Amino acid sequence: GRFITLGKAVYMNYDCVLLDCNDITIGDDTKFGPGVHVYTVNHPLEPSARRSRLEVTKPVRIGRNVWVGGRAVILPGVSIGDDAVIGAGAVVSKDVPRGTLAVGNPARVIRSIKQDQLEQPSS
Repeated sequence: GRFITLGKAVYMNYDCVLLDCNDITIGDDTKFGPGVHVYTVNHPLEPSARRSRLEVTKPVRIGRNVWVGGRAVILPGVSIGDDAVIGAGAVVSKDVPRGTLAVGNPARVIRSIKQDQLEQPSS
């Protein structure tokens, strides 16, 4: 947990894994379903580099009021914008913009969430 920063009122259901070899930042009011995994480390694809036990780390940023469905996986280097929703079982390998719904493997944005459904930040 050395590289994990949690905002206020973050909720994580049962069996979540945060592999924090680099920074993981999770914003206020974000919710994780059961079994969500967040990874900040990867290994080289090239066999000799892998044998040398090299690792590459990249930070993960998850914004405010994000809902991550059960068994979703967030890969190294990803940023998820405020008010986004990640569908259950999604594998998120690219950034997800604010106020969008991303689903699938690999995760892709399928629609925006209507503005009137988004919480407005308080000043």
